[in-house]
This record gives sequence, structure tokens and C-alpha cells, in this order.
Amino acid sequence: MICAANVSSSYPGSRRRPTLSTTVTHAFSLSGAGAEYSSAGELVDAGRKERKKRIAGIDQDELLDPKLLADPDSCFCEFQGVEIHHKLYDPGSHSSDNSLYAQDQTQTLSLKLGLPMILLHGFGASLFSWNKVMKRLANLTGSKVLAFDRPAFGLTSRLSTFGAKTSDAKPLNPYSMAFAVLATLYFIDFLAAEKAILVGHSAGSLVAVDAYFEAPERVAALILVAPAILASGAKPKPKVVETKGDRSDLPMPQFEFFKVLFKFIKYVTQAIMQVIKGMTDMLNSLYKKALSSILRSAFGVMLVRMIIDKFGVAAVRMAWYDSKQVSEHIIDGYTKPLRTKGWDKALVEFTAAMLLKGESETKPPLSKRLHEISCPVLIVTGDTDRIVPSWNAERLSRAIPHSKLEIIKNCGHLPHEEKVDEFVRITERFLQKAFGGLEEQSLQANNNFYSLGST
Repeated sequence: MICAANVSSSYPGSRRRPTLSTTVTHAFSLSGAGAEYSSAGELVDAGRKERKKRIAGIDQDELLDPKLLADPDSCFCEFQGVEIHHKLYDPGSHSSDNSLYAQDQTQTLSLKLGLPMILLHGFGASLFSWNKVMKRLANLTGSKVLAFDRPAFGLTSRLSTFGAKTSDAKPLNPYSMAFAVLATLYFIDFLAAEKAILVGHSAGSLVAVDAYFEAPERVAALILVAPAILASGAKPKPKVVETKGDRSDLPMPQFEFFKVLFKFIKYVTQAIMQVIKGMTDMLNSLYKKALSSILRSAFGVMLVRMIIDKFGVAAVRMAWYDSKQVSEHIIDGYTKPLRTKGWDKALVEFTAAMLLKGESETKPPLSKRLHEISCPVLIVTGDTDRIVPSWNAERLSRAIPHSKLEIIKNCGHLPHEEKVDEFVRITERFLQKAFGGLEEQSLQANNNFYSLGST
């Protein structure tokens, strides 16, 4: 494992903004030193070219290796050929004057769970989104809390070729869901733990649930924040009411004839539907492969760059209940990965991997397996989530037995960023109830804490 404390970088996290002087200087350099423009129109054209080289306000002429953009507390470890960027907060080793966490002066009582937490970010985000709660959650559990960047996001390395292989000797796509699941389980081992609490936000919730189904014995609890998991609505089964006269109205030979006829029609219909389904699956597969090829082309990369440029920052603001609370620091944190080499191609590969992800032939779809989850589950959502509506979280809570649903008022898609205190309190109540004996221990800790404060 390599931490970035010794990695020097002359590139701060803030975005560089174009100035007239830099535009003019760059314009002159296009045609050689000392060149002169024949008209003001050429200067305007040069300015336009300068702007085209920026995506969401980030220069694309100076893309860097992710490690050069690392924070002082950033760490990197290699898994399946990928350098995964992660951060680890250990309440037993961090001092109170740590620069990243010094801004959080709130004292949180420890439940001494002995269970580490792994935080899984959503689509388009990175471990940056967990910065406000990492220390709080670590102090709450009394255990280590780790967050990592999934491939294609944050500062984890971007790969153009896939060299890692699974047990069946097939290359493992680092941008696939399978890789994200294996990486999550790897970090449980990395923390030297038998089990961990998985906290997933948005699409990260899908990774958490898939990791549970891959190794349920390694997951102590699931906390799903604004989960981007589609839960099918429960439809009541139609009641079939039979009267005693239903069958006696027909003579027995005639009844048996219709019974056989209905069975025959049923079997023929099922056979036809199977053929149609097979054709649909084949056409759907061909469509997905064709679309994947287009995505991986130069046109696809250009399209991704254009979408990020036009809607990237707007999407961050839209995710918050109050967009006025989105500071430049937050925008910088979300756009910082756009300064890494190959970010656009990696995002294309991630999208293609999600597109080609097929359901297992031996396992039912995830939406039909949710009832199998037996570990404690907390679902947290904002009442004004414009990305994943809160009603979907309500459906999900009905689909997962004994799960706890919490809806935070005046909150958007990012409860752990927008409503930090409330999010931590909700998590604390859930953990106290989920793990036996902790409530009494916490009450005793409260009494000790306040008795010390009164002396």
C-alpha cells in the first residue's frame, strides 16, 4: 500500500479559470512565438478553441496521473492490476489536529462495535462525497472506516486493457459490477475483519447488495443511502372465487373436453412466448453489443465529454435540496477526477460494462432476491430526492424484510452531505437496535460522558 503523504504535487485541487492573458498567450503559441493576428476575429476563434479544451471548467491540456492529484491522506493499493485510491480513518490512530478532519469538532460517542465500515460512492462521485462523515462514523462505531474509488471514478487508475483474470481464466473487466463486488470483499480482508458494515450511496447501494449476495457471511449490516435499486411494486394476487355450481353446470364429458382444451392452449401459448422471448433476448443482446461498439468509438468518447461538460456541474447542484449550499469546494471535489488521464475513455468503458451486464442464467433478477436479505438493513432517503425518488426507497423497504426506512425532510439525493448530523443520528439509532447489548452500553457511555462534563 502506498499513501500519498510523500507524493508532492504542484497542482492544487481548485480549478483553473481562463483569463484574457492566458487566452491570448495560448492563441499566439498556436502559430509560433511573435505571430500576429490579422483581425480581431482570429483572436475570438482562438478563445473558442481555448474553451473547447475545457470540460466542466477543467483544463484538458494538462491531464495528470491520479497519484499527482492525491490528498495528503490518500492511499493506493493494487488489486487485480488496478491501483485503487482509498482513504482510511482509524479512530485509534488519528490525532485531533488531522487537517482533513479538523473542521469536524462534533463529539460522537463510540458504540465499540468492533465492525469496520466500507463506504461505496455512487455514479459520477468518488470517496470525496464521504469526507464529512468518515470521522463521525469511525468514532461512532469505534472501528476503522474505509472509502475507495471504484474504477472509472475518483483517483483510481484507468486501464485501457484488462489483464486480470478470474478463476475461469476469462479477463475480468475492472469497470464491471463483478470487479466492484470483489474489490469490496477484498477491502474487508484488507481491514483484517471477518465482517463489515457496507454503506452504499445511490449506485453504490447496488454494489453493497451484490456484495452481500456474493458473500453474505462477510456482511454484518447494510446501510443504503438514496439507493438506486429498482424494487418492483407488490401487486396483490387476484382472488379466485369458485362456487359449488361452477363445475356442476357442465356435463362431465364436456367439462373434461374444455379442461384438456385449456391445457393445450396454455402449453401452446407458453411455447410461443418462449420463442418470442428468445428472439427478444437475441435482438436485445445484438442491440446492446452494437450500442456498446458505438460507445467505445471516438464518437462515443466525444459524446461523453459533451454530456459531462454540459450537465456535470448542473447534476451536482440538482442533487442537493438547496442548490445554494453547493459551494465551490464541493464543485472542485466532484470535478477533480476530470483532471486525470483517460477519465473519458474509462467512463465510456464503465457505461458499456453496465450496458452489457446480463442477469445470471442460474440466479433470478436482483429485484426478486431482495426478500432473501437477512442481515440488518437501514434505508435512508431524502424527501426531495430528484435523482432517485423517495417512493422507490419505500418500495425497497417493503421488499427487504425487517428493513428500517428513514426519510429526512428538506433533503435531496445526498443525505450524508446535506444533513450530516441527522444522518449520523439515524445511523447510531439503527446500529444500537441492530446489534444486541449496544443500547445499554451506549446509555452507560452517555451517563459517563455527561457526568464528566458536569465536573
